[in-house]
Amino acid sequence: MRSLRKTVLLAVLVSVVLVLALLHSWPTRAYNTVDVWQRLGPTVERHLEERLPEPDHQLSSVPFHIRKSVAGLLARNGCICEGESPGVNLPFAQLLFPRVSAHSLHTAFDASELEEMKMRRAKEYRGFQQRSKTAADTLIIAEANNPLQYPTQGVEVRPMKTIIIPGLALHDLPRDHYTINITATLGRLNVAAEVEEVKIKGDGGMHMSLSSSLLLNLNRQLQFVTYTNTLFHPNTADTVELKTEGHQAAFTIKIRHGVTPKLYDTGPKQEYNVSALVTIATKTFLRYEKLQNLIDSIRKYYPTVMIVIADDSENPKTISGPYIEQYIMPFGKGWFAGRNLAVSQVTTKYVLWVDDDFFFTADTKLEKLVDVLERTTLDLVGGAVREATGYTATYRQTISIEPGEEDGDCLHMRRGFHHVIEGFPNCVVTDGVINFFLARTDKVQQVGFDPRLARVAHLEFFIDGLGSLHVGSCDDVIINHATKIKLPWVTQSESDKTYAKFRYPPASSDATRTKNGLLYFKNRFQCLTRN
Repeated sequence: MRSLRKTVLLAVLVSVVLVLALLHSWPTRAYNTVDVWQRLGPTVERHLEERLPEPDHQLSSVPFHIRKSVAGLLARNGCICEGESPGVNLPFAQLLFPRVSAHSLHTAFDASELEEMKMRRAKEYRGFQQRSKTAADTLIIAEANNPLQYPTQGVEVRPMKTIIIPGLALHDLPRDHYTINITATLGRLNVAAEVEEVKIKGDGGMHMSLSSSLLLNLNRQLQFVTYTNTLFHPNTADTVELKTEGHQAAFTIKIRHGVTPKLYDTGPKQEYNVSALVTIATKTFLRYEKLQNLIDSIRKYYPTVMIVIADDSENPKTISGPYIEQYIMPFGKGWFAGRNLAVSQVTTKYVLWVDDDFFFTADTKLEKLVDVLERTTLDLVGGAVREATGYTATYRQTISIEPGEEDGDCLHMRRGFHHVIEGFPNCVVTDGVINFFLARTDKVQQVGFDPRLARVAHLEFFIDGLGSLHVGSCDDVIINHATKIKLPWVTQSESDKTYAKFRYPPASSDATRTKNGLLYFKNRFQCLTRN
C-alpha cells in the first residue's frame, strides 16, 4: 500500500512539472509582448521629448499626459546590457523558467588595450557608415503645402518595434473642427501621450482617427503618434495613409533590421600593415611551376602575407611554406568554384585576387590599393597587368542594363570608365576590372562566384555585383603576366595541353552555352552588346 502511495505521489509530481514546462513553452498570440513597466521611472518623459521634432514654441505650451504603456515601447537612445536577477535556486528552475543573462563583451580585452581598441573600432565604424549610408536614409519632412505635413523618406523601424512618426502636422486650414485619419497595413497606430481637447479613436489598431476643434492641440497630439510593426518581415516597408477632409497623402516606413557592421581589427600601427590587412587568393589548375613563381615573387616583397590557394588539379601537389594555405578540390571543379573556396577562407579586411600565372614586381605596391579603399567608398579596386610584350592592360568595363519587356532586359558592356577619382589621378570609377584586384572581403563574399561557370568567366562576377559593388581601377599598381608566346622549338608539356583543353573550349562548347544560358535565365537578359 505504501509503495502504491509513493508511486502515485511521484506520478503527480512528474505531472505537475510537465504541465508547468508545457505552460511555460506554449506559444501565445502576443509574440512581441514586453514588460512595459520595466525601467520606466522619471526618465520616460525626457526620452519622449528627445524624439520630438525641433521645438515649436506654440506647440510646446500645449500640455500632454504620457501613456506609459506606449511610451515604454520606444527604444532608448542607448541600449542597456542588463540581465535578470537570479531567482530561487530550485531543481530544474533554469529549465522551466530560464532567465536572461547578460555578458559585457569588452571584458575580452585587457584594460591596458581597451581604450585603443575602442578608438580603432570607432574609426572602422565611421568608414562602414560612410559606405553603407546614402542620402535616401536621411529624414525629410514635406512641409505642409497640401496642407498635410508628413515625412517623405527616412522613417525606419526595426521589426516588431515601436517608433514615433516624425513630422506629422496640419497647417493653414481654417475650420471649426479638424479630423485626421491615419491608416497602416503592417502595424498598429497609437499615441505615446494624450493631449487635452483631442478625441482619439481606433488607437491600438491599423486605423486611427484624431479630431479636435483646436488646431494647435491637434498638431501637438500628432507629435506623439506611434507606429508599432506587428507583421514580422526582416526587410520590407509599410505604406501609411494620411487623410483630412479634401486632402490625402501617403508615405512609407521602412521595416528592417539595422545593418550589422563587419569590422576588421587591423592592429595598432598607424601605417598600412599589409600582412594584417590583406590575404592573397588564387586558383590553380595544373600550372605548379607558374604558381611557384607567383609565390616566390610575393615573398620577395611581402614575406608574411597569407596566401590562400584553391587547387582542382587531377593529381594535386602539396604547396608548403609559411603563411600558405592550400585547399584541394575535386578534379576540374572549376574557376568560379575555386574562387568561392579561396575567398571563403579569408579572414582579413581585404582580399587580393591574382591569377596563378602572375608575378609581383617592384611596381606591385599593394599599399597604394589599400590606401584607395581606406580613403574612399569603393568596395573593389583593380590594378594593371603588364604582358610579356610590354603592353599594360586594365580591362576597364562599364556595365549597364536597359529594361526590356517580356523577352528580358539588354546587357550593355563597353570599354571605359565613368570618372576620375578625386585625390587619386591614376584611378577611375568603373564597373569591371582585370583579374588583379583588391576588394573588401565581405563584399566579395556577398556577391559570390557562380560555381556553374567552370573555365570561361570573369565579368559575370561584376554583372552579378552591379548595384552592390562600387568598383574602381588604378593603372599605377602593376603586376606582371607570364608570357603566353609559344615558341616553335619548345615542346608543350602534357599538363599544358590538358590546361589548354579546359581553359580554351571552342565557342560551341557546353561551357559557352552554360555561360549564355545563365545570362539568359538567371540574370533575365535577352541580349548582350559589347565592344
